[in-house]
Amino acid sequence: MPRKAFGPSQLLFISDTDVSIQAIHQEHTPMKVGTDGVLLGAWAELEEAASILDIGTGTGLIALMAAQRNAQARIDALEIEPAACREAAHNIRISPWAERIRLYPQALQAFFPAIGYDCILCNPPFFVHSTPAPDNGRSLARHTGTLPHTELIVHAERLLTPHGKFQVILPVEEACQLIAYARRYHLFPRKITRVHPNPGKAPKRLLIQLTRQALPPVETDLIVELSRHHYSEEYIALTREFYLKME
Repeated sequence: MPRKAFGPSQLLFISDTDVSIQAIHQEHTPMKVGTDGVLLGAWAELEEAASILDIGTGTGLIALMAAQRNAQARIDALEIEPAACREAAHNIRISPWAERIRLYPQALQAFFPAIGYDCILCNPPFFVHSTPAPDNGRSLARHTGTLPHTELIVHAERLLTPHGKFQVILPVEEACQLIAYARRYHLFPRKITRVHPNPGKAPKRLLIQLTRQALPPVETDLIVELSRHHYSEEYIALTREFYLKME
């Protein structure tokens, strides 16, 4: 069988009968597909989840990655930015997984489904103190004003099943603050991966898995590039299923 793969600009969709290449539409989405989303979608533990929620789906990338990796799960995706919501709807509609992904154009704070989720994924806005972007859509995507991390934790805890996993990617400082706040709601780090841009550099991002079980976290490191556009073997191994071309 041909390898399943898609990446920031093109997807290789596999269905039962054929293979087709389809570009992700992101012409009008304020925040384009980037490394953070690909990393989270590839790193997250979701293969055994029966229900998955993608908070702030943007282009729909992480929801689509989840559908590709888990052939059975019901997947719900939230997005409040109108242009992103339209493009996510299109990207989902043309994918082989359209029947399993439901897109909700509403805020997390107003989302009250009848089910809980075994896996919640979020590549959240993270600029807290900087000046919001002039483009309102870009500001929604980049700044925490519409979804403070404190509210993210409150509602993730509300929606998570007893053995569910809440998985996020954030800059290091914001991630540490999120972990500290999550403990107040009895969510504890189970996995932490420090993402280094290249060897010798301090980590720029943390990939975090939070659960209700207070166990010692498994901590690892991931280097993205060895040099400019020369990716590490560990990064290639993690993400190669989602790129059409990986060097």
